[in-house]
Amino acid sequence: MSYTDPISKEALDDAIADATTALLNAQKPDGHWVFELEADTTIPAEYVLMRHYLGEPVDAALEARIATYLRARQAEHGGWPLFQDGDFDMSASVKAYFALKMIGDNCDQPHMQRARDAIRVRGGAENANVFTKILLALFGNVSWRCVPVMPVEIILLPRWFPFHMSKISYWARTVIAPLLVLGSLKPRARNPLGTTIGELFLADPQSVGMAPRAPHQKWLWFWLFRCIDVVLRTVEPRFPAATRQRAIDRTHDFVTERLNGEHGLGAIFPAMVNAVLMYDALGTAAQHPNMVAARSSIDRLLVERVNETYCQPCVSPVWDTVLTAHALMEVQDEAATAGAINGLDWLKPRQILDVKGDWSIANPALRPGGWAFQYVNPYYPDLDDTAVIVMAMDRAEKLRGNSVYETAIERGAEWICGLQSANGGWGAFDADNNYHYLDNIPFSDHGALLDPPTEDLTARCVSMLGQLEATSEPDAALARGLEFLRGTQRADGSWFGRWGMNYIYGTWSVLCALNSAGLDGDSPEVKRAVEWLLSIQNADGGWGEDGTSYKLAYAGHEPAPSTASQTAWAVLGLMAAGQAGHASVGRGIQYLIDAQGRDGFWAENRFTAVGFPRVFYLRYHGYPKFFPLWALARYRNLLAGRSVRFGM
Repeated sequence: MSYTDPISKEALDDAIADATTALLNAQKPDGHWVFELEADTTIPAEYVLMRHYLGEPVDAALEARIATYLRARQAEHGGWPLFQDGDFDMSASVKAYFALKMIGDNCDQPHMQRARDAIRVRGGAENANVFTKILLALFGNVSWRCVPVMPVEIILLPRWFPFHMSKISYWARTVIAPLLVLGSLKPRARNPLGTTIGELFLADPQSVGMAPRAPHQKWLWFWLFRCIDVVLRTVEPRFPAATRQRAIDRTHDFVTERLNGEHGLGAIFPAMVNAVLMYDALGTAAQHPNMVAARSSIDRLLVERVNETYCQPCVSPVWDTVLTAHALMEVQDEAATAGAINGLDWLKPRQILDVKGDWSIANPALRPGGWAFQYVNPYYPDLDDTAVIVMAMDRAEKLRGNSVYETAIERGAEWICGLQSANGGWGAFDADNNYHYLDNIPFSDHGALLDPPTEDLTARCVSMLGQLEATSEPDAALARGLEFLRGTQRADGSWFGRWGMNYIYGTWSVLCALNSAGLDGDSPEVKRAVEWLLSIQNADGGWGEDGTSYKLAYAGHEPAPSTASQTAWAVLGLMAAGQAGHASVGRGIQYLIDAQGRDGFWAENRFTAVGFPRVFYLRYHGYPKFFPLWALARYRNLLAGRSVRFGM
């Protein structure tokens, strides 16, 4: 196709130059990048409640700034959503209300009345999810009878048992382990102010029972596990004390071994908080090194602004750094390339080569070789970061004509190939973590217990293998990965996006993989995907999709306002499919040029990523900084006739 859309070369060059300068100015002195990572209001609310649970001295100034943050995100429906402009969410609303009341907001204030009415008209706080009910039980607001029984003795079960810690995801593993201790000891929050939220319930809070079946759960499995829960509730008090103590000790050791020092258990907020509460319940002194490390790790997640403060779910320096490096290498400018190389040099020593993490349970003979998402998290490297880093390092070597990353690339690719699942796909942290019956246990009302192979992760690994032009063994892995992708394409031509929102992200990822593997625009899979992307472009030239696309009853794309990051994914996907000259790509590029801010970046308040579909969403503040630059620079390169054959 010809380049028919009249994109001004000067405007394109200026947009690229401004974004490049802004990114280079954001680089840390040691070479890395890290941008804010924001979730919904449950995280800062839980931070406030944790402090009061522990009876820590009230920091009135800090709490005032968090309260400002929480109030500003209350929606018109009176409650709090999981993403901007989202629907009411019961658990997020209950926690935000509880935190504001704990901070000192009077229940008679208009915003508190609106929140209370919104919660009660939807059935009351008794309809909150399991994690919220556990929190409320710890504060004595509800009875432990409404919480599923999870005996700490679970930690002692053999691997062949239907439920084993290795059968659930890394995030569930690190969150649940300390919860097992809390559920067995049933400690009570200090809560010096004695704050309760009984007014949010329609019935006596102490009478609240177990939750009904969640929409994703199957009737037969659900009732089987509900019966098991009834039995456990009867026999658990009779478990031998010696066995219980051995289980508590085993769990304590599991948590402590993975504590990560000041980076926290699993380097994710919910696990980090549960670790602190576990140590507290076990009587660990506040001055003990484990407690000091666990508690300080949480404060490192705070983001301080002029008038408000919030708490991040985790930090994303490795992810931010490697994606920024890709975008800068696409610019093909000496200063940009130098900045990218500095970022990759920062990443190189962070490759985990000496720790066999939990992933090794699936393949104990495999050598370590991955990277983690956060600064430090050696037990839990992930395949997404690793594949993207390997591709960036390979690209840097080709740009500079050297082999400084050769060993790192080989170890990373070896590790990824060793964690391919039996169905040909890849998960984020483990191989074959697809025990779907476990999503039916009462504890899993959120449906986010597992880490099965997904389209976007598989696409990233296929992209890496295709870019490396791998040898015979990885070629077999690539072929199996391609078959997985072919089998998961939806009838409308799109692919699901597990970690980015949603089908736009998944389709971009897979189109890059197919291109890397040598499939051209005439391939039927590519044609269908291109048609889908073209069909969902917004009238303003951009693309958009929000968290409603993860609903169980999804029946096709639902229009959402355009965002810079999703527009970048769409045009990058179309360009990977050989459609750089299509008028729709030109319109997308023009949208990005027009939407760029005076600071060189793009404003994007909408959430375009996900932690757990239907439960937990993310707003990467870096996404509208590097993805649009990547798309603009790729477009310029193709316009100039430069061949671009990279995995991303």
